[in-house]
Amino acid sequence: MCLAIPGKILSIEGPTAVVDYGEGTTRRADISLVNAAEGDYVIVHAGFAIQIVDPGEAEETLRLFREMLEGQHA
Repeated sequence: MCLAIPGKILSIEGPTAVVDYGEGTTRRADISLVNAAEGDYVIVHAGFAIQIVDPGEAEETLRLFREMLEGQHA
């Protein structure tokens, strides 16, 4: 199973961006496949941003992920 996760681009350096997935989790992702800018939300799969997404949709998806994780720890 594959999982693509939305995140917000915090900074860009060349073809690489620092992406915030919420709760203080940041990772680097290659953004060479999309025309993204700082502040954009992107879907990241296997280290590559593959799509720019609507901020509202991204926040809702991240909220659902948090709910699922909280349910596992309850």
